[in-house]
Amino acid sequence: MHDREPEVGPLRPAENRDLARIRIFGAVGSILILVGSLGTGAVPVLQNPIAGMRLLSLPSRMWTTALTLSISGTIILVLAWLMLGRFAVGRLTVEVAAGRRPERRMTRRQADRTLLVWLAPIVVAPPLLSKDIYSYLAQSAIAAKGMDPYVISPVRGLGVDHVFTRSVPNLWRDTPAPYGPLFLWLGKGITNLTGDDLSAAILLHRVVALAGVALIVWALPRLARRCGVSPVAALWLGAMNPLLILHLVGGIHNEALMLGMMLAGIELCFRALDSPNRLRRVPSWLPSPTGWLFLAGVVVIAASSMVKIASLLALGFVGIGLARRWGATLPALRHAPRSQWWVRSRQSVIALAGAAGVLFAVLAVVVVGICVGTGLGFGWTKTLSTGDVVRSWMSMPTLLGVTGGRVGVLLGLGDHTQAMLDVARPIGQLIAAVFIVRWLLAALAGRLHPLGALGIAMATFVVFFPFVQAWYLLWAIIPLAAWATGRWFRLVAIAVSAVIAVVVLPTGAGTRGFQLAEAIVASILLTAVLVALFFERPRSRRDRNAPAPDDDPTGEHGDHRTDPLDTASYDATSSTAPSDRVVAADQRVR
Repeated sequence: MHDREPEVGPLRPAENRDLARIRIFGAVGSILILVGSLGTGAVPVLQNPIAGMRLLSLPSRMWTTALTLSISGTIILVLAWLMLGRFAVGRLTVEVAAGRRPERRMTRRQADRTLLVWLAPIVVAPPLLSKDIYSYLAQSAIAAKGMDPYVISPVRGLGVDHVFTRSVPNLWRDTPAPYGPLFLWLGKGITNLTGDDLSAAILLHRVVALAGVALIVWALPRLARRCGVSPVAALWLGAMNPLLILHLVGGIHNEALMLGMMLAGIELCFRALDSPNRLRRVPSWLPSPTGWLFLAGVVVIAASSMVKIASLLALGFVGIGLARRWGATLPALRHAPRSQWWVRSRQSVIALAGAAGVLFAVLAVVVVGICVGTGLGFGWTKTLSTGDVVRSWMSMPTLLGVTGGRVGVLLGLGDHTQAMLDVARPIGQLIAAVFIVRWLLAALAGRLHPLGALGIAMATFVVFFPFVQAWYLLWAIIPLAAWATGRWFRLVAIAVSAVIAVVVLPTGAGTRGFQLAEAIVASILLTAVLVALFFERPRSRRDRNAPAPDDDPTGEHGDHRTDPLDTASYDATSSTAPSDRVVAADQRVR
């Protein structure tokens, strides 16, 4: 899955013009999402800031139109992302499919500007595709009132008529918080600042999500460079992924902060582990400056697990990196004769035990400090399975359990879906644990970089997790973007990201089938029109008079336009025939 990517040159002027056009095309998609979200977004039941406004509330009174704009904007954003891939990982049907590297890439500055332009409309949009933000607000308000959000639900703590409770989905109104105390402590601070002002609280929570995205953008290219991967390619697949834009920023999910802190901590840890400097002062046991840097990274990772527990998995692979630095190897443990096992494996065992001891000690200090310091205690350990009520088709054990239950109903055996889930989910978790141990051993043997092994372990964790949401895929895609360069990984990751981003529609509970069908057809037509306006150019007189390709075996006078999805080099601003230099470049691309 991994190969080192050499640095390549910057884009040519014609390609820079193409990139600018794609950037604007994606921004148009974001603007359409913003306008459509005024009707299809997860707007609050009370304190809706656009209610009663003649212009801004218009999309909410034209549901099919708003749905069309939202779907069209999503498709356009995904298409723009795919087109931009030409300047990051290469053309999908040429360089990526063949496992080759592109001749040129956009610069880091161009990638950052594009991401900012695409994010700007989403930042001011209502919550997209999910109402989890209202659960965050209600649970944070419970904590701000001095109650325990891990015991008291929004209905019991705030009342059914509270402004926050009214917007919480019915499924979560009477369930305690499943999130870590650090996240709820941040939410508590936001509640103390904003009170019951719902719009201001949503805005500040989105600022927290943007802080997490900023940490991802900071850490991802550094980790990619550490693994010999193009930073721009990693940013394109990880930070510019439509799932991140739509769900982590648009949906305001706390995974943004969790992933950002986890990646930042991993970067600090491996900056210390890859350093030639010692981790402790000799002859004392005190850490050196490099050692303090490593401990700081461990603290950040441990703190990220107090946002959401899934990031705790990263500490295992950081521990493998530390043990390898201290001399631990898998062959020493596996191939030593029984009579000489301890003599030959002593250093590896001591290194593994020492690394585990250091990480566990830091983790314990951080977890206890956060739980006690925030005043929220350890109740989160009892609510981690709250989400099991969700039956997600993206979870392998849940899909098999629900499918088996439906088959039983069709055969007249009764509905045993819950019983099958009670069996399938623990088995899935056991299988995931076995595979994760396998990836830990592969990292210990040196066959996988710990970051790559973490990404694969996260993918395993997500596949066998009892419940999976669309944005959970980023748990695996973002770390792997900095390490995995194999063509099959990139093709699968690109396809899954694009498809999931499009199929998760912003439909409401009252959406009728004909409305959805009309919106999908209209959005396809609108997208086709905008693609034509942006990327089709009229043929010049010279192009019209040129011989057909069959009559021109030399290929010197044919129409050099290509499909916009391949984004080959052409003069995007001129309607005249391309110059000889651009024609020659186009022939080389072909």
